[in-house]
Amino acid sequence: MRKILIVGAGQSGLQLALGLQSKGYEVTLMSNRTADEIRAGRVMSTQCMFHTALQHERDLGINFWESQAPRIEGLGVSVAAPDSSRAVDWVGKLDGYAQSVDQRVKMAGWMEAFVQRGGQLVIHGAAVSDLDYFSRTYDLVLVSAGKGELVSMFGRDASRSPYTEPQRALAVAYVHGLGPRPEHPDFDAVRCNLVPGVGELFVMPTFTTSGRADILFWEGVPGGPLDAFQGVKDPAEHLSLTLELMEKFTPWEYARATKVELTDAGGTLAGRYAPTVRNPIGRLPGGGLVLGVADVVVANDPITGQGSNSASKCAASYLASITEHGDKPFDEQWMQGTFDRYWETAQHVTKWTNAMLGVPPEHVLNLIGAAGQLQPVADRFANGFNDPSDFENFFYDPEKTGAYLASVSGA
Repeated sequence: MRKILIVGAGQSGLQLALGLQSKGYEVTLMSNRTADEIRAGRVMSTQCMFHTALQHERDLGINFWESQAPRIEGLGVSVAAPDSSRAVDWVGKLDGYAQSVDQRVKMAGWMEAFVQRGGQLVIHGAAVSDLDYFSRTYDLVLVSAGKGELVSMFGRDASRSPYTEPQRALAVAYVHGLGPRPEHPDFDAVRCNLVPGVGELFVMPTFTTSGRADILFWEGVPGGPLDAFQGVKDPAEHLSLTLELMEKFTPWEYARATKVELTDAGGTLAGRYAPTVRNPIGRLPGGGLVLGVADVVVANDPITGQGSNSASKCAASYLASITEHGDKPFDEQWMQGTFDRYWETAQHVTKWTNAMLGVPPEHVLNLIGAAGQLQPVADRFANGFNDPSDFENFFYDPEKTGAYLASVSGA
């Protein structure tokens, strides 16, 4: 039985651990926190997962909260005009519903399932020196802890990382008491509110430790009016600032948020990071090699909501590469090939996300505007969140965009 060590217990690390465990591998998982500490801690992300990523969880039988989490059936886009009215407002219908489960609920639950199924869980913050030792006792070491000392082992891939600085300041609040969107009171949707030159507000339903809730998520252009959360430690002050900015920049969303309250004291999060693609193989001082997973090797800005989706897709891709490899050694060539296979999917996410961080060109503005008049355009844009490779066909190239819009309006 092959022995595999996974360092980091997030979406990708745990999904991969449970998947390998189900295939008969001897898996050890290292986490710097216990399940109880995760559950009682601070929110970690916004995690709206679309159909393909959810299906990877179903395939492993670890979709424990599917019946409880709200079914997100649409994705809407609004664009603020200079007077804070809406210049654009539409909602596209998803072919398969999306869902969001608070990672405190999911990671704690998955960790407990891993242990119940016989997995070895080590609660310990790993350093590079630890991995040096472990690389000699395991057939394969995977690093899926996306922050901290371990990430520094994986060099930045400048050719795939156009940004060296954070492109957005992030601020998240989990709330109860948000009213329905009057445009579609009968179904749940993620709402993307674009405030040109200022940033974006995302609003999405979720399932948290206290049941159904909603997430209010500001992405602010650094140095702009939304970049106001640094140094805000008090959760109540964080929520108050979130609402104040909603009232000013997205009054249509603020109108349904006048009675909200935080889900819990850990329901806020703020920070920023530079989107980065890294070389997938880490070299240890003793000569051993480790393979980076998910955010360790491809960290995109959350503007396109792809983080947990990419983590799920990476875990599924790595699971296939590991199981197909049989008893052959997990050498450098295999590691590079395993990452390259995942990059075939991930490259589309990185290209699209980096494009959305910039000032949108005229043809993209035309596309977003046209979606308000042409429902098939709205639906296709919405479903691109599940399969970003489709944007190659109608999003980046002005001629392809024009031809697509002409074909839809002609039909």
